[in-house]
Amino acid sequence: MKIGNVDLGEKPVLLAPMEDVTDPSFRFMCKHFGADMMYTEFINADGLIRDAGSSVAKLTIYDYERPIGIQLYGHIIESMVEAARVATEANPDVIDINFGCPVKKIANRGAGSGMMRDVPKMVEMTRRIVEATHLPVTVKTRLGWDDQSKNIVEIAERLQDVGIKAITIHGRTRAQLYTGKADWTLIGEVKSNPRMHIPVIGNGDIDSPIRAKEMFTRYGVDGIMIGRATYGRPWIFAEVKHYLKTGELM
Repeated sequence: MKIGNVDLGEKPVLLAPMEDVTDPSFRFMCKHFGADMMYTEFINADGLIRDAGSSVAKLTIYDYERPIGIQLYGHIIESMVEAARVATEANPDVIDINFGCPVKKIANRGAGSGMMRDVPKMVEMTRRIVEATHLPVTVKTRLGWDDQSKNIVEIAERLQDVGIKAITIHGRTRAQLYTGKADWTLIGEVKSNPRMHIPVIGNGDIDSPIRAKEMFTRYGVDGIMIGRATYGRPWIFAEVKHYLKTGELM
């Protein structure tokens, strides 16, 4: 799987960006156990362009972590574009846009998954960010705002059309938060859509090597992303990669 010029090999396993979790120390452990690509904690665009210490500190990345992406979130297009320029100067391998965070204080002001309620703005913001950086731009998002608006197939096409190089889809709506089971059927529909030619990465409820292989096999995704299952268990990357390679559990 390639994201722009970043080659992640076959069936890569990625570490999800998670606030207060994927700091440099945790990323060090996940890389040690075989994560193929990692992301910073998500960074508030407004804080970054105002030089807020906590936001700027999250830009710190190390060569041993590569390939690594910096993830940004915000609801103002101009702020996100300027933040993308600042993040580009930190020299990550990828700039990722957070259209998936369901947390109330973020989503209700139109950032994170809140952007799914304004698809034209979502597309325009993405287009402007793609134009603002020479780095590959990727997106992480959800199936839709709620069960009545699962519009990820349309969204994926439109974001691809403005230049993103990969899309990661969490198999829940914003309304679900992290409850219930992740529904991978729509992730599979995005992947099987003949119009799609960028990598599709699936995320949600991958908590074992067996589950990881099932998602690759059943839905044909290009990569998988693991989030909460890494809590206290960064070696899950080694377990998954061993099982994908050998068919045997460690």
